[in-house]
Amino acid sequence: MSEIHGLGVHAAGAQLLPYKYDPGALGANEVEIKISHCGVCHSDVHLIDNDWGMSKYPFVPGHEIVGTVAAVGSGVKDRSVGERVGVGWQADSCGICEWCRQGDEHLCAKSQPTCVGRNGGFADKIRVNSRFAIPIPEALESENAAPLLCGGITVYSPIRNHGVRPSSRVGIIGIGGLGHLGIQFAKAFGAEVTAFSTSKEKETEALKMGAHNFVNTRDTGALKKVAGSFDLLLSTVSADQDWPAYVAALRPKGTLCIVGASPSPVQVQAFSLIGGQKAVSGSNTGSPRDLFEMLDVAGRHGVKAITERFAMSKANDAVARVKKSQVRYRAVLAN
Repeated sequence: MSEIHGLGVHAAGAQLLPYKYDPGALGANEVEIKISHCGVCHSDVHLIDNDWGMSKYPFVPGHEIVGTVAAVGSGVKDRSVGERVGVGWQADSCGICEWCRQGDEHLCAKSQPTCVGRNGGFADKIRVNSRFAIPIPEALESENAAPLLCGGITVYSPIRNHGVRPSSRVGIIGIGGLGHLGIQFAKAFGAEVTAFSTSKEKETEALKMGAHNFVNTRDTGALKKVAGSFDLLLSTVSADQDWPAYVAALRPKGTLCIVGASPSPVQVQAFSLIGGQKAVSGSNTGSPRDLFEMLDVAGRHGVKAITERFAMSKANDAVARVKKSQVRYRAVLAN
């Protein structure tokens, strides 16, 4: 097998530079994927800058990967050469712990992220355990499918796991890279969907994506007006929020689920949870099983990421725009 050519970061916050590495022999359970597209996720920016203190340099970022299988290891039975597949945040897990056994590989203590401690998808090829190379339905275009592999599953999992159905009232907080997909998936589940945003100008777009209602959170009275309204509130933003007001906006037994990491501790009064049996929860991407299902739902219900396309060689430009939150709504690199 030949060298892999990618774009690597050699120090925290540095520019991406051409970087090649020898991946060694193909593992028995691995597939090698020829990459056509790779999304640029906010997590990639955090890893490039080492905001989470877990980056090891040099490394190749990228974990929203679409491509075709170019080679399969001797033990691979579930993928074949030429098949179009996607890879998300995770590239491997132990396969034998209780979480892996029950199909929650993303909760495995030995979960191997795609671009932490290994090289990711800003490259021409990548290798992963075949279980984490998920077939892409024909109905999905590669460019629109790439951001579903991290951004899409991040919002799909909580909508599914919190039992959203046609009787549900769901609020999506933040209409960005995650939120614009959350609106579409919540609508696909048949829920009544309300979009929350600080940007009044996003109202028209949010309604076009499938939201039934819009709340401008800069209007202090607007949140009070929707008190006691929601079964699930999904917070996709990475800024601090008025958490007590969102807890107040839940119906009895409602859940505020957080998928965007706000910088400060989330503080709510115990009584505000106790009275209505409310909950505050978090959600972590999803398992291969969840990814299969999410891609199938996206294909059948026309859920797609709204993308801005960049050549792989222009990855630094894409990262700069993502960092400044200038992309509507997901940046995708194309080889």
